[in-house]
Amino acid sequence: MTLLLLLLPPFPCRSRHHEKLTLLVFPPLRNLPYIVVSNANISRIYDNYLHSLSILLPYCRAAATHGRPAIASLDDEVAFTEVLAELVATHTDTIPTLAKGFLESSRYIAAPQVTQFLDHHLRARIGTRLIAEQHIALHYSSQPPAAPSTLSDSDSKPDSCYVGVIDTALRPAVTIDSCAGFVADICELRYGSRPRLLVDGEPDATFAFVPMHLEYIVTELLKNAFRATLESRSNEPIVVTIAPEHPLDHDHLRILHDSLSNSSLSSSSSSSSPSLYDNAPGVTIRIRDRGGGIPPDVLPHIWSYSFTTFTQDDSLCFPAASASAPIDGLGVISSAGAGGSSIAGLGYGLPLSRAYAEYFGGGITVQSLYGWGTDVYLRLKGVGTIAA
Repeated sequence: MTLLLLLLPPFPCRSRHHEKLTLLVFPPLRNLPYIVVSNANISRIYDNYLHSLSILLPYCRAAATHGRPAIASLDDEVAFTEVLAELVATHTDTIPTLAKGFLESSRYIAAPQVTQFLDHHLRARIGTRLIAEQHIALHYSSQPPAAPSTLSDSDSKPDSCYVGVIDTALRPAVTIDSCAGFVADICELRYGSRPRLLVDGEPDATFAFVPMHLEYIVTELLKNAFRATLESRSNEPIVVTIAPEHPLDHDHLRILHDSLSNSSLSSSSSSSSPSLYDNAPGVTIRIRDRGGGIPPDVLPHIWSYSFTTFTQDDSLCFPAASASAPIDGLGVISSAGAGGSSIAGLGYGLPLSRAYAEYFGGGITVQSLYGWGTDVYLRLKGVGTIAA
């Protein structure tokens, strides 16, 4: 039932029963001003969540009424997978729709309140969608002849390195090369030129991660670096350095844990020490440009939703993360449903990239030297290890 609870709608529902479920799952949505929820775009999301709840409630009621799991046979699992596929398709455009809704309602709600709400909501959405798409991918990988119509040809082919939507041997260098080519093509269309890009460090490094998450993050970061380089007329290449984190052996982990336990650390640090036993290797990626850095008046706002330096023309020339993926980078199963939706120019690229990075324990750090350039450090924690 965990998946069902995660998929419950965040907006207040009309019936008392629906309202209690909504409050249980996502209380902050109750604090949005009524006039904001009345916006056409946000109201559309409200209706989508009501639709999702109406589909999922029978599964909850069946389990409560009969005292057994609602999914008790292969046929039940097939039906439930079809339900999840419908929900994934229904909520494909949630982020751009919310972005436009909050932009239109900006006079009725303070920016810090919007940022707080979106930080909570988008992180919950990442988890919800990932769980749903992982279930769908595992279902269809166990039945190769049957594939959903929303899968592209490349996604429908079985791959021994994949466990659901997770690539256990993902090479960041390959993703960087692909995303750089896409962004460079857009730059050539917009500016008539494309910057040079060099990849150094350990380009053969691999780790376990969700490819679509990495693709979205890298595209957004490269988009900023390419644009800064071209607009500053810099001839210096953009340098991407890949530094993998090598897994520690168990003896080293035990020594680290014992030393931390015996040291005079604060209670908050001590409570986090068990995470040292998470031996999943990750990777740190540095993207360095000589594009003049971030202006001091802009730097404090780079993590704020709806803050953007894009013009309308820029928005048209910088679409979503890829031509085949939804703008939120999570459309592994329903990539064909992205249509023409985009959040380019709406100010969601960098904060949403950070949300993806932080979801599995990573993060993004920006270091800007105004008048010179910017270094962006993307740290990604692997989602696990595969036993030999």
